[in-house]
Amino acid sequence: MKRTVFLICLLLAPLAATAAGGNGQLDEVKIDLRDKQALQRGARLFVNFCLSCHSAGYMRYDRMGKDLGIPEAVLKDNFLFSAHRPGDLMKATMPHDDAKLWFGTAPPDLSLVARSRGPEWFYTYMRSFYQDEVSPSGWNNRVFPHVAMPHVLYEWQGTQQAIFHKDEHGQQHFERFELTKAGSMSPEEYDAAMHDLTNFMVYLGEPAKLHRYNIGVFVLIFMAIFTLLMYALKKEYWTDVK
Repeated sequence: MKRTVFLICLLLAPLAATAAGGNGQLDEVKIDLRDKQALQRGARLFVNFCLSCHSAGYMRYDRMGKDLGIPEAVLKDNFLFSAHRPGDLMKATMPHDDAKLWFGTAPPDLSLVARSRGPEWFYTYMRSFYQDEVSPSGWNNRVFPHVAMPHVLYEWQGTQQAIFHKDEHGQQHFERFELTKAGSMSPEEYDAAMHDLTNFMVYLGEPAKLHRYNIGVFVLIFMAIFTLLMYALKKEYWTDVK
């Protein structure tokens, strides 16, 4: 019995580590891929603030527009800053070699970041930048220590410092953030914007989810009708047996 419990705990340990992100408590975020307006707002944020450095190389503009209900005219006027045609892939505007020179490493493709790390990790990451004089960029992040990326949305969120405390072993533990300079958005407005961006990143990691939801409804309806027919057929067969 003890051996069985030990094996179960051993199997569940990686899941627990993934859920925690390896960097302490992550903030909860509610994802709703049926909220087209939130997805559209998130797409606008991604194109305006992320796509200059990061690519989403597995997604095409026209596919995104079709899935999110963005008219082609709006797509061309407001989203194609780094592309010429709606059928182009969503590539970063910054050249790869220049990015590596400026930041020390080329910014990664973000197509699968919410799928690989989880939406809670991405949502917490975008809200956890703090000023750090030791860092080359002047910024650090609670869930991604020593990150090379600066806080590109600090004008919205404002600037904050991280408060840590040391335990009896001298290890530092994060305690809270303190706002040192207010941004153009209130904390609630900034959190809402990051929710929309996270919602879009979840869609970006698996666009087929939108279609699976629709297909799933019809599958459930079919299974219900099929079950009733099979039950009626079973009763018909057993009538002769009785």
